[in-house]
Amino acid sequence: MRAPDAGEPTPGTGTRGAQDRHEVRAAVARFLTAGLVALVLVAVPIVLWVRAEAERHALANARDVTQRLADNVVGPLISDKVLAREPAALEHLGQRLAPWLSETGVTGIKVWDEHGRVVYSDAGSFGRRSVEQDQRARRLLAGGPATATLASRTAEDDAHEDGPGERVEVYVRSASQSGAPMIFETYSSGEGVRREQRAVLMGVMPPVLLALAALQLTQLVPAVRLARRIQAHRAARTALLRCAIESSDQERRRIAGELHDEVIQDLSGLAYALESEERCGPPGMQPVFRNARTMLQANLRTLRAMTTELYPPDLAELGLEAAVLRLQAPLAERGTSLTVEIPETLVLDRDRAALLFRVAREALANVAKHSSARSVALRIRQAGRMSEIRIADDGVGFDPGEVRAECHLGLRILADTVHQAGGTLDVRSVPGAGTSVTATFGAPAPGASITRASSAGSPAAGVAMPRFRQLLPARKS
Repeated sequence: MRAPDAGEPTPGTGTRGAQDRHEVRAAVARFLTAGLVALVLVAVPIVLWVRAEAERHALANARDVTQRLADNVVGPLISDKVLAREPAALEHLGQRLAPWLSETGVTGIKVWDEHGRVVYSDAGSFGRRSVEQDQRARRLLAGGPATATLASRTAEDDAHEDGPGERVEVYVRSASQSGAPMIFETYSSGEGVRREQRAVLMGVMPPVLLALAALQLTQLVPAVRLARRIQAHRAARTALLRCAIESSDQERRRIAGELHDEVIQDLSGLAYALESEERCGPPGMQPVFRNARTMLQANLRTLRAMTTELYPPDLAELGLEAAVLRLQAPLAERGTSLTVEIPETLVLDRDRAALLFRVAREALANVAKHSSARSVALRIRQAGRMSEIRIADDGVGFDPGEVRAECHLGLRILADTVHQAGGTLDVRSVPGAGTSVTATFGAPAPGASITRASSAGSPAAGVAMPRFRQLLPARKS
């Protein structure tokens, strides 16, 4: 490998930069969406509250206007002749009230005495109070407060008002010229209340919404900085993991090389020497040399298997499926069958393929050493950017709660590695019911090279295949 020349772009830099910008834009979009939702959740109650307060304020104004009308205009005009319903007195009262009614927007007025008899009505209708009106009148006569309500018009109201809709009904208490208690009822169109509501909303809500929007925008810059900082930390963690992988790969290669070039070669020479002594040596020592040679050759096979485990096959050359199938040999020696299910369209980056192979190797090694299983199934699934590998056997299983700290060290190391890579490792086992190991990984690292696992085990055409880098030194489970 060589370092890039000055001015030469680093492979994957453009893709990584585009991915980083996409992630920042996605984070900003999520922040703005959450801010908009929060803005709506805050603005809707404020609008409802302002609307209710504006309605209450408008009704209070209508109540105050009616009270002034009763005390200053109508009350002083309620003479004994009006109480007696003399036509001339009623006509005079109507003439005096007409200009005032046209200016205030009041569409109707009625005056009741304390016995429930209509003394004056601008519509010319007389009668007695209804049950609801009688209850209001009793409260007023007992010293209760004046009331103003917004209600829908009834068919009776429409007889002397302009069509259906809402109207404001106000009930206040006053007195006639002689001091007799009187009940004054006025009603007007509800459009005035709604108009005042709209005016208050238009005056209050724009500054409130602008303030909330400004608050969201001021938080946008820290949000972008936070997203970039998280990206930087994530990139640093990925770089550290890659550095650990590189170091582990170099150390494993060095150990495998030293075992193969020195220890194994020396022991192989010793085995030949023992075989020569066995043939040419004293007859009484031949069994000793034979046993020593047999033990030495068994140890040599073990050492060669260890070097193969330390420096496994190259995924770039074999493909994931072929590399996994090579793990079947230890299982076949123990009579365990292996079923492999890998999609033909599986798309993996280098690090993801390495992690899946690492999980498969560690889990199958545990099956061979501990499970006494008759069969084991390995399945890899991919959905979008999610990859999952599951290894399940029908062996003896174990109780996870009773595992000693020194046992299953390989799985614990594997779990730490998977978590560092942003994945999850789930190990489930029941005594007598087998064991399942499931590793799940999310989106692949941005800018990583891609390898395709095919049934033939060869890389996809036209794709540069980097060498597979082993994650951690193999350890006994």
